[in-house]
Amino acid sequence: MILGLLGPMGTYCEQAALIWNSNSELRYYDDVIDVVYGLVEGEINQGIIPIENSLEGSVGITLDLLRSYDIKIIGEVLVQIKHCLLAMGDISDINVILSHPQAIAQCRFFIKEHFKGVKVRTTDSTAHAAKQAFESREIAAIASKESSTRYNLKVLKDDIQDHNENVTRFIAIGNDYTKPTGNDKTSISIYLQKDLPGALYEILEAFSKRDINLTKIESRPSRKALGDYVFYIDCEGHIKDKKVNDALGDINKKVQLLKVLGSYPKASTVL
Repeated sequence: MILGLLGPMGTYCEQAALIWNSNSELRYYDDVIDVVYGLVEGEINQGIIPIENSLEGSVGITLDLLRSYDIKIIGEVLVQIKHCLLAMGDISDINVILSHPQAIAQCRFFIKEHFKGVKVRTTDSTAHAAKQAFESREIAAIASKESSTRYNLKVLKDDIQDHNENVTRFIAIGNDYTKPTGNDKTSISIYLQKDLPGALYEILEAFSKRDINLTKIESRPSRKALGDYVFYIDCEGHIKDKKVNDALGDINKKVQLLKVLGSYPKASTVL
């Protein structure tokens, strides 16, 4: 089993990958797009990528890639995010704070309160930021405590996220649907035929009248025109469950495009 993920070593994505399959061979990529390409081109058997954070919301590029490529969500992992400020030197040496855009956003108030005159820059991953901090005393990284060990950095501050309930949802992606387990979730994307009053209500009604619980609904620009949107919906149940299958059949008649992004076991706990 070759498992692709966002690198380098020491990312939160690596934590999720090891939770998902600790016996797999890990192959690190520079970007979420590259992980998906690796799966599509057969370089890896499965991939682990972030899809949602409890503070900053969905990862837009992941949603776009799921809609654009013939890949499936085959599972999910919930990881508690605890950011640290890491550096080779001391706080007085810091001229730049570096991290992934999501990590910086999750620590926005901490940075503003303690580092008003410091430059804030983004990079591809928290682990890449830690790697850069190892090379310069002027750079501090926002990353995991595991990254401090990996890159021999000092933990200057820990738990610096603005809210303690900071959880990232990672998804495992593969090429085939998974079998029902009795505790599943189904993710779909839909593109409505026309922007008519009540069009979205009719879609939601298909779930409501069958007592199917929705765990998420959001819109993303279709990139066709301003004000034109694709909707992403997560619901409880598997596509092989009769009521979910019936609901999707009903919805398919009312939309221009319906794509099942995956039907997979729900993550029950935050790890």
